[in-house]
Amino acid sequence: MATLSDDDVQNGLATVPGWEREGDAIVKEYKFDGFGDAIAFVVRLGFKADKADHHPDLDVRYNRVRVALSTHSEGGITAKDLALAAEAEGAVG
Repeated sequence: MATLSDDDVQNGLATVPGWEREGDAIVKEYKFDGFGDAIAFVVRLGFKADKADHHPDLDVRYNRVRVALSTHSEGGITAKDLALAAEAEGAVG
């Protein structure tokens, strides 16, 4: 799977609110009511990511979860990253 052009990344980001590009990754920080809600989101996203065989970098800080997506095997952002970003939006619950 090839990495996306800068234009393709920007167009894709327009479809997933709040996501931003940081170098060779797309990122978003989610804020929840508490730790339990944050962990529940991580579990829901984890199942979706595992099913897609595409695994995000997750950073949990009490009620905040930072999600970073990059296709490491391709060295940048691919359609898989944008697809999992959309899945993350659905996992917010």
